[in-house]
Amino acid sequence: MKRLKPDTARSARFSALKDAAYADGHWVSTTLADALREAANTTPERVLLVDGDVRLDCRTLHTQASHLAKLLLSRAPSGSVVSFMLPNWHEAAVIYLASTLAGMVANPVLPNLRGRELRFILEDADSRFLFVPAQFRKFDYRSLADEVIAELELPPEVIVLRGSPGHHTAFDTLLQAETPAIELPRLNPDDIRMVMYTSGTTGRAKGVLHSHNTLHALIQQLGKHWRIDQGDAFLVPSPISHIGGSIYAFECPLLLGSRAVLMEAWQPEPAIDLMEAEGCTHMAGATPFLEQLLAAARSKNTHLQKLKTFICGGAAVPPQLIREAADYFPNACVTRVYGSTEVPVTTVGAPLPNELEFAADTDGRAGIALIKLAEHPAALPGEGEICAKGPQMLLGYLHAEDDTKSFDDEGYFRTGDIGRYIGDYIQVTGRAKDIIIRNGENISPKELEDLLLEHTDIVDIAIVGRPHPKTGERVCAVIVAEGDKMLDVKALFEFLVARNVAKFKIPEQVDIWESLPRNASGKVLKHEIRAALIKNSKD
Repeated sequence: MKRLKPDTARSARFSALKDAAYADGHWVSTTLADALREAANTTPERVLLVDGDVRLDCRTLHTQASHLAKLLLSRAPSGSVVSFMLPNWHEAAVIYLASTLAGMVANPVLPNLRGRELRFILEDADSRFLFVPAQFRKFDYRSLADEVIAELELPPEVIVLRGSPGHHTAFDTLLQAETPAIELPRLNPDDIRMVMYTSGTTGRAKGVLHSHNTLHALIQQLGKHWRIDQGDAFLVPSPISHIGGSIYAFECPLLLGSRAVLMEAWQPEPAIDLMEAEGCTHMAGATPFLEQLLAAARSKNTHLQKLKTFICGGAAVPPQLIREAADYFPNACVTRVYGSTEVPVTTVGAPLPNELEFAADTDGRAGIALIKLAEHPAALPGEGEICAKGPQMLLGYLHAEDDTKSFDDEGYFRTGDIGRYIGDYIQVTGRAKDIIIRNGENISPKELEDLLLEHTDIVDIAIVGRPHPKTGERVCAVIVAEGDKMLDVKALFEFLVARNVAKFKIPEQVDIWESLPRNASGKVLKHEIRAALIKNSKD
């Protein structure tokens, strides 16, 4: 990864993290590659992933991943970045594990991103491979790849799954090719093995770096606090290109002995049938997932007796929803949690039977992370900016300069979220960082503002989120228009789609104002805009 450069502050922070993590037993000397080899030897027929009619066992995954790893190494050196822009398909696990075995860096990419975002990620990460579907949801990813790689100085090799590859490489052809006579490398558990991009307040997505050991520590925490036993099954409708979906699908089955049941598209009624057929014990997702699962379970008159844990996070979670779900699913712990790609599962929720009050009204207590509240101008009395560090935290960002304002002098990651303590439990009360979370997806307002200010009819603009019962937040554009020009959702949609912006980011509400409220230094007062939108909202 050519842009990962040494940095004195980063080196000191990593050394402190490493020493503490090894001393506490959270970091170990083995890797996920070791876990895969052991599983293939000791439980070869154990099913790790279910994807429709496909049931991928330990032996098959190890065989396919080892084969693909050697093919990747015959094309690029160890340490190269392997990007895959795939739905929740079992082949993604083969690619993820092949990247790991090859000593390469896995880079899961959201399938609903488009040319502008994909081009940035591939160039920024210097990706050597890009795995895409031929088509998914009637969208042609081969054409997208053609468009993007034509603009790159060093384009990645494109490998196409489940369909004609066009002039690219077919995934099936790779799996059937002769295995190169290449030895797989010895892996260092502290090396970078995943880069995942997350929206930032700067408008430029940032690559979050995780190692074998940061993810290992995270998974062990889940096993301890979320009642995950060998033989348990996760329903995984959350995208595998998110940190949550990736760990439930790729990590837990090997490190905790669970099974991942994949859904390529969330549908609540089929989800109920799948959970009952596969005996699913665990599920995690944003508010809409829980709301719709609960409604579907009621409609089908089932209480999902085998469900042990539902983890809800990623957006505002109504306390009453947690209470209703916990009451309806009698054997399940239903709890809010808090975390980020940078410090996954910062809190483990309130999973114990006597913690229901805190499961609903707070975002939970710390597991292996240390949490403190720091002074912040956006915080009210008794609140502070939530800062966290622990063995599951990122090593840093791909660009060392992005670390500068993200960590304090003690090595805590500054989340940009405001919160307060209620006993031992954290309650998130707002965000200092200007990020909108819609359906569990992070959206950078600045990215949209910068683009929309290119529109000839827009004089000034503020993109804000306001609470919404179905999606967590609604993306709202408040616009000062040129003269008497009238702009609506359709106009912004057409403008942004023409610039290859992913549809999930596009504003759902447009309000025309005469001017935007600003403070004495000229900063837009988004809290006032948000408050006005909430006051006037009808949903």
